[in-house]
Amino acid sequence: MTLDSRYPAIADLKARARRRLPRFVWEYLDAGTGTEATCRRNEEVFAGLRLMPSLLHGEQTPDLTTRLLGQAYQMPVGIAPVGMSGLIWPDAEGHLARAATAAGLPYTLSTVASQTPEAVGPHLAGNGWFQLYPPRDPEIRQDMLRRARAAGFTTLVLTVDVPVASRRERQLRSGLTQPPRLSPRLLAQVAIRPAWALGMARRGMPRMALIDDYSRPEKGLSSTAHAGYLLRTSPDWDYLSWLRDAWQGPLVVKGVLDPDTVPRLVAAGVDALWLSNHGGRQFDAAPAPLEVLPAIRAATDLPLIVDSGISGGLDILRALALGADFTMLGRAWHFALAALGAQGPAHLARILRLDLESNMGQLGLIRPSEAPDRQMKIT
Repeated sequence: MTLDSRYPAIADLKARARRRLPRFVWEYLDAGTGTEATCRRNEEVFAGLRLMPSLLHGEQTPDLTTRLLGQAYQMPVGIAPVGMSGLIWPDAEGHLARAATAAGLPYTLSTVASQTPEAVGPHLAGNGWFQLYPPRDPEIRQDMLRRARAAGFTTLVLTVDVPVASRRERQLRSGLTQPPRLSPRLLAQVAIRPAWALGMARRGMPRMALIDDYSRPEKGLSSTAHAGYLLRTSPDWDYLSWLRDAWQGPLVVKGVLDPDTVPRLVAAGVDALWLSNHGGRQFDAAPAPLEVLPAIRAATDLPLIVDSGISGGLDILRALALGADFTMLGRAWHFALAALGAQGPAHLARILRLDLESNMGQLGLIRPSEAPDRQMKIT
C-alpha cells in the first residue's frame, strides 16, 4: 500500500501520530484549554460553510501559486509556529524547515522552539518567518531580532494573544514539566512508544534553545507556564510601535480577532494580520477566526492570514472564499512528523495540494485568489 492509500487525509496522520507518541507528548500537541469548546467550534464553523460547485466550466489546470508579502509561495498555506516542536519529534524544526523549502512554503519558527534561529535558518532559503513572544528586556529584544535577521528570517510575527499562560488542563494532568523531565510515570509511557524513544535517545530531550541563551530555565514549571514566561511581557501599543521601528521587513500581528482593533493596527504600520485563537489553546470563549473574518476583511485591505480549525484543502478554500489571503497549519504538520517521521511533512504537503486541486476543480477555480469571487455562491 502507498502512503496515499494508507494516509489520504490529515485525520489519518493524526490517528497514527496518537498511536506513536507517549501520552504526555500527545496531550502537549493536541490539547486545548478549558472544556475545549473553542477547538470544537473552530472545526464546526468551517464544516458549516457551504460552497456551491460550478458546472460546465470546461477543462482547467489549477495554479496554486500565491503571493504574500512580496513573495510567491507554491500553495496558500504555510507552517505555523509550535513551541518545543522537538518534543513532538526529534529535529522537528529541521525537518519542517527543509520540507517547507522543498514545497515552496513559509515556515514560522517559534521563540520557544527547541532549536535556535541560527540552526534552522540555513534550511529555509528565504522562506523563514520568526514568531516573537515579546521579551520584556529591550536588550534581549534587540538581540533576538538581530539574530533572527542574521539567520535569514525575512518576516517577523508578533503574537499578541498570549498575555498570560493558559491552563491547558489535559497537559497539566499529563504530568509534563518544562524543561521536560522523565519521571517514572512518564518513562512508563515512553517505554511503549519505541520509535519516539529511540529518536529522543539519539538526540536528547529538547530544551528551549533560544530562551536558554538568555535565562536559566526554572525547575518545576507546569507545561503551560514555561521558562519563556520569565522573559516575556504582555505587549501594548507602544511595544508594537517600537517593534515596527526596529524590524526592517514585513511585520505580522498574530492573534487578531476583534474588528475594532483593525484601524489602529493598520495605522501602526503592520503589513498583515493573522486571525487566530491559538488553535483553542489559550482562551475557551474566543470566537473562531472564520466567524470574524468577513468583518475584518471589510475593515482593511491588508493581507489576512487564518489558522485554527483547518482540516484540509477544502477548509483552506473556505477561508479564502470569505476573504483570507493565506492560511497556516500548526498541529497538522506535527501529526505528519509523528506519524511518518521525516517523510511526513512532504506527504502532508502532497495531501493539501491534491485536496486543493480537487476542490478547486469542483468550484471552477484556476487560482486560489479567485475564491472570493465565489462568495455569492455561499449558501
